[in-house]
Amino acid sequence: MLLSQGAEAKIYVGDYKGKQCLIKERFIKKYRHPDLDKQITKERMRAESKAIKRCTESGILTPEIFYVDFEDRKIFMQYFSGSLTSKQYINEYLSNGLSESEEKLYKLCVGIGELIGKLHKNNIIHGDLTTSNFLVNPKSKDNFDEYELIVIDFGLSYYSQSAEDKAVDIYVLERALLSTHSNSPQMFNQVLDAYETVDEKSCREVITKFEEVRARGRKRTMIG
Repeated sequence: MLLSQGAEAKIYVGDYKGKQCLIKERFIKKYRHPDLDKQITKERMRAESKAIKRCTESGILTPEIFYVDFEDRKIFMQYFSGSLTSKQYINEYLSNGLSESEEKLYKLCVGIGELIGKLHKNNIIHGDLTTSNFLVNPKSKDNFDEYELIVIDFGLSYYSQSAEDKAVDIYVLERALLSTHSNSPQMFNQVLDAYETVDEKSCREVITKFEEVRARGRKRTMIG
């Protein structure tokens, strides 16, 4: 069953050795030479697998990878059937106008900020930080009072110690939050505050670089 489709891949709910799973199938890019496309796809699949392995070793929750099929361009991984993306979670609370929404969204932003801090502390650049790429997985069925946050979609991820690369990662998230959740502009600052608590010294360097990246982005926007 097709679950979603993005610019790089289709996501299916399928089966692996009798266990329900997600299957991520990367597209063939017809504008590239077939050999080059195959090479790039294999490199990105390997990078995705390595990033998830690094996350696991660092105590960061990600889907478990069951199998990587380079020939068919597919990754078979763990499926969290009862989860919501953080985008869905945010929109649900904002649309319902519940009195406890502010506290719940603050808790979510803190969790996301701390997760990104852990990624960057371990020199993992996600490459596509949006609220669609964090899963809110309830610890008991249909009860989101207690949940765990899971990072997904490492298709554009890579390893880097560069503060600039980490700053760009954060800038991508800011643009995504302002675009998708423009009625809650405080959310990004809450994420950023939590991010800084993970590794204060290195995070401050990243924040300084982030301000530079943001300024360049605004300049490009003004110039067009």
